[in-house]
Amino acid sequence: MQAFDVDILVIGGGSGGVRAARLAAGYGARVALVEQGAMGGTCVNAGCIPKKLYSYAASYAHAFEEATGFGWALPTGQRLDWPTLKHRRAAEIARLNEVYEHMLATGGIQVLRGRARLADAHTVVIGNQQITAEHVLVATGGSASLPDIPGRELVMTSDAMFDLPQVPRRLLVIGGGYIACEFASIYRALGAEVILVHRGTGLLSGFDHDVREFLQGEMDADGIEFRFNATVREVQAEAGHRIVTLNDGERIVADAVLCATGRRPNTNGLGLEDVGVALTPDGAIAVDAWFRTSVPSVYAVGDVIDRVQLTPVALREATVLMDRLFGSGTFRMDYAAIPTAVFTHPNIATAGLSEAKARARFKRVAIYRSTFRALKHTLSGRATRTLMKLVVDSDTDRVVGVHMVGEEAGEVIQGFAVAMRAGASKAQFDSTIGIHPTAAEEFVTMRTATTMPDYDVPAVAG
Repeated sequence: MQAFDVDILVIGGGSGGVRAARLAAGYGARVALVEQGAMGGTCVNAGCIPKKLYSYAASYAHAFEEATGFGWALPTGQRLDWPTLKHRRAAEIARLNEVYEHMLATGGIQVLRGRARLADAHTVVIGNQQITAEHVLVATGGSASLPDIPGRELVMTSDAMFDLPQVPRRLLVIGGGYIACEFASIYRALGAEVILVHRGTGLLSGFDHDVREFLQGEMDADGIEFRFNATVREVQAEAGHRIVTLNDGERIVADAVLCATGRRPNTNGLGLEDVGVALTPDGAIAVDAWFRTSVPSVYAVGDVIDRVQLTPVALREATVLMDRLFGSGTFRMDYAAIPTAVFTHPNIATAGLSEAKARARFKRVAIYRSTFRALKHTLSGRATRTLMKLVVDSDTDRVVGVHMVGEEAGEVIQGFAVAMRAGASKAQFDSTIGIHPTAAEEFVTMRTATTMPDYDVPAVAG
């Protein structure tokens, strides 16, 4: 039997990589982890965590406005101290980096610093160092990509949005996905004039139609401008500003331009193809149901594979794989009904199927939908509204989709996602006593379907 330096070597110190390394060590495996940057990956350093912190900061702009409706006499001219926000965020990220480092050190995991490259199916080279492993796990994540347009060097990706010199007076956002919508919403609340340019006909492709339209209406009411069916032809610098020319010839002046049109897997320079690891047409690592690549000793999880690019998904994939390699092998990965949130203002949270996907899968679908002004805003004076929607398979009465646009939507939907995983029926929702007065109780008080076809629709897979 060949002797290896370690049982598993993990390339990448993000969410999936760190989880895999810690679990493997917990099973008694000899583990090494390679990382060339700050621990925590995109989520901690330039994704979920800093973005949510800035979303909290943005929410205070609305809170100050709302407080007067509750009798609070606030000083006029509330002003954001941008350098303080940036400093506080950076300090928290540094703290989290240290937490990750500490977890790895106390877990008995060998941490190697540098850029990793596979020399063969069991050998990884880091600078002048070489280490062999029975198993190699690639968890290098993804990074933002820029379109090939003239002036692309004048455009930023989301990574740069946390350390701008100041909040731009005019921000142009390219894209219509969750990153584009989140930053457009955040910076609008922080005081920027925002225009969102998207080649599609609406926001957030893949989300429920009602959710998409409702959010667009709320963002429009908040002062964000939209240019749909539009692409950027060119970006130029002029007098310290950016001049963005659209495909129809419109010229827009901005102080900053964010491009959020997609992310690409971090596979370059790892030597994957040299050792026979197959990639998908989009450049992701191709894996089977157990995250094994075309090279039996090499595995991959997280954003570097072509599955679902969410931090909790990477964590679960790592958990399933480590159980497979070193544990009982009883865990399974299930991508159905994954809950997710979009931290726009207002927030979106969703779990399960959209109405369109449910209608494609089931013969008869019932829709329960409610829009209302939350109790808080009867005094705050704000016109913002909340959307809640249930999608039900009429033949089984099972709730197959739960959707919300409103404050703290992620906190609300997380609990309902558990109920969906347990196979909760609409009757069980109806029999549950609500917590009053809350917005969440609306999910258990919607009794009348807004849409219930009395004809059969042929069921299709999907």
